[in-house]
Amino acid sequence: MGKLLKRMWQYMAAAMTGKFNEVADPKVQLEQAIADAQEQHRRLKEQAANVIANQKQTEMRLSRTLQSLEKVNGSAQQAVLMADEAQRKGDATKAADYTRAAESFANQMIGLEGEVDDLKGLHLQSTQASDDAKRAVSQNASMLQRKLAERQKLLSQLDQAKMAEQMNRAMTSLSETVGQDVPTLDEVRNKIEARYAKARGVAELEGESVEGRMLEVEQASMDTAAQTRLSEIRSKLGIAAAPGAASASQSGEIAEGEPRPGT
Repeated sequence: MGKLLKRMWQYMAAAMTGKFNEVADPKVQLEQAIADAQEQHRRLKEQAANVIANQKQTEMRLSRTLQSLEKVNGSAQQAVLMADEAQRKGDATKAADYTRAAESFANQMIGLEGEVDDLKGLHLQSTQASDDAKRAVSQNASMLQRKLAERQKLLSQLDQAKMAEQMNRAMTSLSETVGQDVPTLDEVRNKIEARYAKARGVAELEGESVEGRMLEVEQASMDTAAQTRLSEIRSKLGIAAAPGAASASQSGEIAEGEPRPGT
């Protein structure tokens, strides 16, 4: 039963993740990924700073211990010299006191030398850890810079993809039905072409009819009368008629003088 519930939970989690990825905004997800990378880099720098600080502290402790060792060594040497001088002067008590002081300094030296050895080993390890931490921070900084550059590239590609999707939707809307009450461009074109073709057909029929011919004759007569009247006006004004107009007028007169067919 427990295994079944676990499998069902994993299945539901995978399904919900898939649905989420389908509706999630890639730009928001990209910013989340960059923010996570920046946060990881911040934590790495903080850890590296702690490692480097430990190395610095070990270095300072080693320096202080070496100084203490040098000071105790000088004190031990001074105690030995003073014990030897007291011994030469025949002062056994002072010689014994200085000798015990020299032994105490020697014991301190032994302890400090052991501490120096330990600190040297610790300092070597902390120095190596510090170098590794610096190298890790530098490498991660380079990776973060590449991710930032990749983010700009991906954002540009995302904008291009959105524009292409909008263009595709716009082009598709020109050839597909948008809704039940909205005609397509092809349907509107066919309707206009059908009306235009019908109008041309009616015009051709009108032109071939007797009424159409009568209108042509009446129009020709009106044009001829207009040309004649213009010729009269030019004659009164003493203006020579244009060659084209004269030809048209003469052709009109000849046409009037010629017998009509059927007369």
